[in-house]
Order: sequence, then structure tokens, then C-alpha cells
Amino acid sequence: MNQDQATLSLLAVSTWVLPLVFAITLHEAAHGYVAWKLGDDTAKRQNRVSFNPLRHIDLLGTIVIPGLLVLLRFPLIFGWAKPVPVSFARLRHPRRDAILVAAAGPGINFAMAVAAALSLHLVPLAPAGAAEWVESNLLNAIFINLLLGVFNGLPLPPLDGSRVVASLLPGSLSRRFLDLDAYGLWIVLGLFFALPLILERVGINFNAFYWLILAPVDWLTEIIAGLTMTRIILPV
Repeated sequence: MNQDQATLSLLAVSTWVLPLVFAITLHEAAHGYVAWKLGDDTAKRQNRVSFNPLRHIDLLGTIVIPGLLVLLRFPLIFGWAKPVPVSFARLRHPRRDAILVAAAGPGINFAMAVAAALSLHLVPLAPAGAAEWVESNLLNAIFINLLLGVFNGLPLPPLDGSRVVASLLPGSLSRRFLDLDAYGLWIVLGLFFALPLILERVGINFNAFYWLILAPVDWLTEIIAGLTMTRIILPV
């Protein structure tokens, strides 16, 4: 690979990694900020109530893994930031406020998707050599933020949607539901990877990832395009 090809590859990677870094770090920051405003200063005392992405970056989950997935052209890009600590018992109204804290993460992702769509109108103002790079960043930001927002909104432990469900359930059921957090990773892997592969072997098409995530992302993209009067062609 010559120098020009290496430069182009790095630019292509940056159009995915930069939106992903901001999407997952600001997601965590939103949890901490809302928790702080509702009475829990745990994240504040640890200097995690900040919209500076550097405060939330996990070297492996925010930089290394996403970067490798992009370089390897893996069909699914994912990553994570350092989780923001929240003590739900310290919230002023624990059951109600827990819903607001949980919803803050996906909420800011949806807001960032809308902001990226609106910013597409400014691409023609960018320098000629940078316009394509800026547009790619914004389109990828729309997709990544919608993907994270929808995914984290699912009522599956330990995703944000499960905290909303737990707050709506009666006390004993809520505690039992939250106990599933210990098995959350296996639940997610089973639903999106293992179960589809098993059912495919018996001739059943069970594409949970498309039905539960990609289809809602497409639907939300159309809504955002209408609201912002923007032509959006996602990179997938």
C-alpha cells in the first residue's frame, strides 16, 4: 500500500470511528448528567458529567475494536465507552427518575442523529477537498446514532430499555428482572447470533437484528429526512 492509499484508508476509517466515538461517549455522558440533575452526584464526583468524549473513552472498546472492525470491513461495527456510574437509590424519585436516566442515553443519540441530518445542509459550505469527508461523517453519524439509540432502547438486560421496564414493574418482579443483568451479554448474543443460526439450520428465517434494529433505523431515517427536509442515503 502506497502513501496515498494509506491516507485514503485512514480517512475512510475516520469517517466511522469519529462518529462512533462521539455517539457512545456522549451516550454515557447523558446518563451521568441527567442522574446528577435528578439527585445522584456519583458520576459528578468522578468527573464523568462531561460532554468531553475524552472523559469517557475506553481505549479498547471506543478506539481499538471499532477501528479494527472498520479496517476488516466487518458488517457490524460496535463499541463501548466506560460506563457512567449511577446510584439509582440516590435519585429523588428512584422509580420515575430511573426511567429518565435510562432514556437519556438513547435520547441524546436520537438528538445527535437529527443534528447530523440538519448539518448536511451545510456541506456545500465546506472546502471543496473536505466536503465529501464531512458528508460521510454526517451520514455515518446518523446511522450510528440511530443504531445505538434503537439497540439500547430494547427491553433486554442490561440495555437501557430494560431499566425502563424494571422501573414500571412491581417491586419483586422488578428485582427479578434486574437480576437478568448478569446474563445480559448471553441474552443479546443468543437472540442476535446463536438463535438465528440454529433456526436457519431447520429452515426458519429469524433475522432478529433486521426486525428489531435495522428496520426501525430505516423507519426513523425516513422520519428524520422528512423533518429536516434532507436527502439521506445511509452507508448500509
